[in-house]
Amino acid sequence: MLNVTARQELMRTIVDTLGVVVEEARLDFGEDGLSVRVVDPSHVAMIKMEVDSAAFEGWEVDETKLGLEMRKLKEIVAIAGAGDMVELAYNDQSGQATIKIGRIDLNVRPLDNTTLNPPNVPSLELPCGVTIAGSELAQALRAAKMAGDLVHFSLTDSSFAVNVKGSTDEVNVEFSKDELLAIDCKEAARSQYSLTYLTPMAKVFQGIENVNLRFGENFPLKLTFDFEDGAGHVEYFLAPRVEDM
Repeated sequence: MLNVTARQELMRTIVDTLGVVVEEARLDFGEDGLSVRVVDPSHVAMIKMEVDSAAFEGWEVDETKLGLEMRKLKEIVAIAGAGDMVELAYNDQSGQATIKIGRIDLNVRPLDNTTLNPPNVPSLELPCGVTIAGSELAQALRAAKMAGDLVHFSLTDSSFAVNVKGSTDEVNVEFSKDELLAIDCKEAARSQYSLTYLTPMAKVFQGIENVNLRFGENFPLKLTFDFEDGAGHVEYFLAPRVEDM
């Protein structure tokens, strides 16, 4: 049995975040909250998300694993207005999921869970870290996309820089230590990543208080952030684009 109710803003954050990486996801509902792990088909980006049941307005759950299409779910949530409630229910006997927004009832057939195997999340020791306001990072990523498809993140003990050099244009965004929330960097690091996976996250970051980035010289990138006053937590992993020497 599954019957949960969430504000539109919460559902939008969940769906927008997961939709950056996958078109289909298995949502694992447990007694204490929601857990999701997804990896994109190319195994370039991965997300681990945990949302405590306290973030939801209603939570009546027997352990349920529910596969859903993110694109369809995003379209449904977009129908709701700010402050509206989105109710999601699943009937074990009928195998049918129902999404209710106001007087709108939408019945959807869940996906086959056997085709949606959550990935193992890597344990990474990344040498450098920086914490930045979500809105600042979102703006930097949007600006970076104007010049090219690959972005360089550079970090020292006194600054964080976002740089893109395209065939004709170049974008540089630099933050001093005083403009950042925290820096943890003993040795300068620089690494390159695909904006194809990062730019769509700008929409999510815009509404996030702060984001922590950890990486190293040609290391994977790990982004972590909280939402819903800490009731929701996301870890986002992105493989580097190693430059030719």
